[in-house]
Amino acid sequence: MSEIASIAAAIFKRAGKSPRFVVAIAGPPGSGKSMLAERLHEVLPEAKSAVVPMDGFHFDDAVLESRGLRPRKGAPETFDYAGFAALLKRIRSGEPDVAIPVFDRSMELSRAGAAIVGSDVKFVIVEGNYLLLDEAPWSALAGLIDFSVFIDVPRGELERRLMERWRGHGKSDDDARAWIASNDLPNIERVLARRRNADLVVSLSPQGI
Repeated sequence: MSEIASIAAAIFKRAGKSPRFVVAIAGPPGSGKSMLAERLHEVLPEAKSAVVPMDGFHFDDAVLESRGLRPRKGAPETFDYAGFAALLKRIRSGEPDVAIPVFDRSMELSRAGAAIVGSDVKFVIVEGNYLLLDEAPWSALAGLIDFSVFIDVPRGELERRLMERWRGHGKSDDDARAWIASNDLPNIERVLARRRNADLVVSLSPQGI
C-alpha cells in the first residue's frame, strides 16, 4: 500500500459514518502540505472531499505594512485567525455551500469566495503551517479538527525545497537565501518547537507525494 493510500485508509477508519469530517494537514513551510492535501483529495471518493488552504487567510500586504509585519509575512500573527476559525466552525456545522478564500501566489493576495465547500462534502482537508500550533489563539483549533496529520521533513530538505520555491517565484539565489533565513527558518522553528501531538506523523518521500 502506498503512503497516500495508508493515510487515506486511516482517515476512512476514523471518519466512520460521520457526515462531515475535518482533517488537518500541518507541517513547516516546504514540507509538502499542499501536495499531500491534493493527493488525498484525488484518492478520496469523488465529489466527497474538498481542500481548504489556511493561506487564504493571509492579511493583505497593505495591512501587514501598516502593522510593521511585512518582513514576517507567513508568521502566525500575519493571518486572520478569527476569520479562519469562524470558517472552520461553519464548515464543521455542515452549513451548505461555504465559500472559501484562496491565496494566489502569482499576485501575493487572497481571492475571496474562490472555491466552495458543498453540502455533500464529507472530508474537508484543511492544510496550513499552524494548525497544530500550541499557542493562543491557535491552540483552540483542536476542538474544530477531527483528525490531524503532521509532515516531518529534515531541515536540510525543507531549505532545498524553499530555495526551489522562491527561485520559481522569481527571486535571485541571494534574495531567496535571505528570505529563508529571516522569515522561513524562524517559522519552521516555531512550528517544530510549539506543536501539539498529531494523530498521525508522516515523513513522505517525493515519490510518496
